[in-house]
This record gives sequence, C-alpha cells and structure tokens, in this order.
Amino acid sequence: MLFDSITYSQRRAVLREKVGSGIIILLGNNNAPCNYPANGYIFRQDSSFLYYTGQDRDSLAVVIDADSGQEWLLGDDIDIEDIIWTGFVPSVADLAAECGISNSAPFSKLAETVEAARKQGRDIHFLPPYRHDQMILLSDLLGIHPLKTRAAASVRLIKAVVSMRSVKSDAEIAEIERAMAIGYRMHTTAMKLCKPGVTEKSIGGAMEGIAMSYGAKVSFSSIVSMHGEIFHGDPSLKPLESGRLLLVDAGAETVNNYCSDNTRTLPISGRFTQKQREIYSIVEACHDLVIEKARPDMKWMDMHLDVCRLMTDRLKELGLMKGDTEEAVQAGAHAMFLQHGLGHMMGMDVHDMEGLGQIYVGFDDEVRPSEQFGTNCLRCGRRLQPGFVMTDEPGIYFIPALIDKWKAEKMHMDFLNYDKIEQYRDFGGIRLEDDILITPTGCRVLGKDIIPYHPDDVEAFMS
Repeated sequence: MLFDSITYSQRRAVLREKVGSGIIILLGNNNAPCNYPANGYIFRQDSSFLYYTGQDRDSLAVVIDADSGQEWLLGDDIDIEDIIWTGFVPSVADLAAECGISNSAPFSKLAETVEAARKQGRDIHFLPPYRHDQMILLSDLLGIHPLKTRAAASVRLIKAVVSMRSVKSDAEIAEIERAMAIGYRMHTTAMKLCKPGVTEKSIGGAMEGIAMSYGAKVSFSSIVSMHGEIFHGDPSLKPLESGRLLLVDAGAETVNNYCSDNTRTLPISGRFTQKQREIYSIVEACHDLVIEKARPDMKWMDMHLDVCRLMTDRLKELGLMKGDTEEAVQAGAHAMFLQHGLGHMMGMDVHDMEGLGQIYVGFDDEVRPSEQFGTNCLRCGRRLQPGFVMTDEPGIYFIPALIDKWKAEKMHMDFLNYDKIEQYRDFGGIRLEDDILITPTGCRVLGKDIIPYHPDDVEAFMS
C-alpha cells in the first residue's frame, strides 16, 4: 500500500460523512481473460477502490454502513491450488487490517447485505460500473438490467468521490512526480530514436519497455504516429519519413498507480521546416499561455477559450483564418484546427475519474458542457482549485476529411481561408502537452526535468 492505514481510514470516514446515510458499496476489479481464462490481461485495480483501501488484490469489495460507521472488506481467501500458481497471498482479514477495516467476510456476504438493505428500504450507493462483469453482479444484486446499472449509480456517492479525488495531497503529488520522471525518460528516448527509417512501433515499444523497467506501465496506449491529425494514432510498422512530423503522446503509471501524460511533436529529419515551425510556434504559445494564466478560481472553460482566441489570432497572421477573432471563436470556426478540449484532470486515472461521468468530474451547476463541435470535447470546464492536476495540451490539426466536409458545406466562410488551408492538407498535426498543478497563487509544471519542447531546444536535443 502507498499510504498507511490511518490515511485510508480517514478517507473512508470523510466519504461516509459526505454520503450521509445508507450503505456504500465499492467494488474492486476482477481478473479479465484475454483470449482464454488462464491467459489474462495485466490486472489493474479500480482507482476508487485503491483510493479508499490501497488494496491491489482482485475480487474484493468494501461495504460501508454510512449510518453506523461499520465497514467490511469482502473477498474469498485463496486455496492451495491458487497458491501453487501465484504464491502466498494474505488472507482477506489481513488485508482488511492493513487498511484499517475492522470486519472481513466472504464475498457472499455482499448479496446478504444488499438484500437486507433493500428490505429495509435503505439507500444503496455504488459507482457507475465500467466492466461488464460488475454490471452483471450489480444486476443480480439489485434486480435491474445490466445495461441500466450505470444510470442507477448513486449521484451522491459520485459527487463525494469526485470532491475528494480531485484535490491531490502532497503525497499524491510526489507520486505523480515519480510518474513524470519515468515519462521524461520515455519521451527523451523517443526523441533520440526519432530518425528516418525507424518504425513507429519500435519507438513505442522502447517507451513501454522503459515504463516496465521501473516497475510501472504505460498510463494509456502510447500514441506514436506520423499522422498527428489522428488523435489516437496507434504506432504502426511503417518507417519514419524524412520531412514529416512524429507526434508522441505517452505517459507512465507508477507501481502505485499514479499517472503522467505528455505529448511532444518531433521533426523526423531533426529540423523543422519553415511551415512546421510556424504552426509549432502557435501551439507553443498556446501551451505557455496556460502556464502563465492558470490559477485558482479560474474557469477551465475560460482558459480553453483564451487559447482558442490566441490560436485564431496567430492563424490569421498566416492567412489560414480571417475576420473578427471573437466572432470566429464564438461561431466555432477555430475547431477546423483544434477539435478537442484544452486538457483534463489527471491522477490515478490518466483521464482522472472519467469513468464516474464527465458531467460530474469536469462540470457543475455553474459551468455546463458545450454542445459546439470541438468545445464539446472539453473534459473539464469548472473553476480550478489548489491541488487540481490538469493537462495542458493545445494542438493544431489538419484533417483532410474535415477540410473537405466543411468546404463542401461552406462552413464558416467568413473566418476560414480554404485556399490557404488546402496547402496544409497533408501537414498532419502538432500537439504539446504537459501536466500542471494548480497552486494557491497560480500553477507549476510537474516534473523535475521538463521534456524539451521549445523548437530550438527540440532540434538541439535531437542532434
């Protein structure tokens, strides 16, 4: 466990107080088979279960009685046949004691507890399931269709968990910094390997190997692609081509399950062309604007729109956009070039708590999601607080299919210069991403060593 038992006990006590009444169910994850039962994916515990217990064993659940304060860790002890294959595993009672839970019982007690609560008309609080085995379990426990279990999740519990996990403690920040250090080694290795003829796949594999060598893993499937305009471009076996750009979006997850997330865009030839440098400098300026301006009580939605305005001004200088900047941003014309949000929360999940529902994680009664193309992909809009960890990831992308669609539909003709845009249709995309901590007075970039990103620094490092 990353923290001592007092930390986990205090977290559960705060959770119990926030929820108020009823019983709280926190489900741990089960092992998931890859292509047959004995060949499983690498186990990853549910993040909220980890946050409140620190226990990384599969097939566990926690039940908290918010009225009486009683807690149980539920799970079945493994037998000798399992021990032969996996080695010794502590008993469920021992695991409970480690995280400050007084009671333990076999997993079957979960059904008994839920049935008793239902008969008494008590509230039963659970988080939205994202795995189908958990949907089926909750369906059996509550008598609702598996596909309706997410909608039946407790909003009171979701909001309580979000309020707690959003603000990172000093110890959590230290663990994120350890992930940043691994991410630095991953990205600087990619920069050294980036040369014509090297494959995307080999760079992605080298980065994943670095994460694993530190007892960690990648925090998400690494994006390593010459087609930076494809947001989730998986690395291929295609050799890198001179004159193109390589977008690398990757991060590490520590053995204690805290994440990093960085993006760099590299000139495969070692030098940016004039056209590449011009677009890169706009993304660089947008990235740095966030570091300069992000602070407590600022709406992240406003930060996103400030970046869009700066981007529009700079694209007008290149002749790619035209007209009034404010009108262009209000109309959504900038989304020809920036089709995603400025950034997201990060912590134990690289998109922190996204499984709980982005409407609760990134928005509130004051700030609601936008329905406008591009801005509708902003994962957070609410006011920042000290202790939030956010990604700062502006980008500019030239997506041929989007160019063709908008041009055919005569979209935003007052703001877009399609003749000029056509000259960039094979450009690809550029994204720069760092992770920032919101401090009491502003923000700071996480990581002792910053992966080079200013264009001259990138070229110098790669040479």
